[in-house]
Amino acid sequence: MTNHTPATSTTSLPVLPTGRAADGMWRRMLSGSWVPITVATLALFVISPLVAPGSLDAAPLLSMLPFASVLAIAAAGQTLVVQQRGLDLSVPGMMALGAVLATALPQQYGWGVWPAVVMAVVLPAVFGLLSGGIIVGLGIMPLVATLGMNAVLLGTVFSIANGTPSGAADELNGFALARTFGIPNTLLIGIVVIAIAAVITHRSIVGRRLTAVGVSEPAAAVVGIRVRMYQLLAYGFAGLFYGVAGVLLAGYTKTPPLFLGDQYLLPTVAAVVLGGTALTGGIASIAASAIAALFLTQLGQLLRSVGWPDAVQLIAQAVVLIAVVLLREFVPVLLRRRAIRRLATA
Repeated sequence: MTNHTPATSTTSLPVLPTGRAADGMWRRMLSGSWVPITVATLALFVISPLVAPGSLDAAPLLSMLPFASVLAIAAAGQTLVVQQRGLDLSVPGMMALGAVLATALPQQYGWGVWPAVVMAVVLPAVFGLLSGGIIVGLGIMPLVATLGMNAVLLGTVFSIANGTPSGAADELNGFALARTFGIPNTLLIGIVVIAIAAVITHRSIVGRRLTAVGVSEPAAAVVGIRVRMYQLLAYGFAGLFYGVAGVLLAGYTKTPPLFLGDQYLLPTVAAVVLGGTALTGGIASIAASAIAALFLTQLGQLLRSVGWPDAVQLIAQAVVLIAVVLLREFVPVLLRRRAIRRLATA
């Protein structure tokens, strides 16, 4: 005797998302993905000429892109630190050190320009390793360690410069201002640095291990990853990126102030957060942080073109940062509650 069971089709039944699924979907949209910030950046560039006609002409665009490149490189360093659940407050001192070494060594100490540039990139990386050693070896909180390191760096900057800013050598200044095939050299350097860093962090064994350590130190240690070594590498490479950013900014501005890095601390954090890297660490995207740097720089130029002062621009950046953080915290909760209500009434 055959037992006939009524056939049921699951395809015709509505499938309600669970709270966990809704939460996960939202976090995938905003965490470690370049899509949301890319869409926002494209929208900003579409809106810019409507708000301020001429803001995307060749002259303002070519003057904006070098500063976007500097911020993108500095944000790449901050991304590596945030990925390891830290926050680097030594960005101003690191960039100032790179700038003063690239300018003062040739002008005041008789160094060649390019050996000075090499030192300006390497020495911040050494200080980055030192910061990482203090954090990893002594268990000092990253905020405290990097804040103290920033004070040490600024003191070093004043000592090297003898309290007086030096102008960039003509070779460095000419290179930073020059264009190759119509593209600013500063932008080209930024593209190359970001591309190499993005490939290493996403496609190499080193990058995967950095991500694993950022996601969970105990889990990474269980599979045999040398957790402390990779944390040290993150801080060392971060210092290297800050040094490159400081050199490029010094060359482009000709006579950089000794505190030139102060205005880059908040934007680097904002770029990292807007790029999708959570402040709690884990999955990160250097490319997304670079796109966010372009977004923030264009936003600043747009606000400047409509007459907003620099102080208000900083407030605008802070508002954008706070808005994104709140969205990440509250939207998943709201989606979860909504999904639970729908399940309860189904």
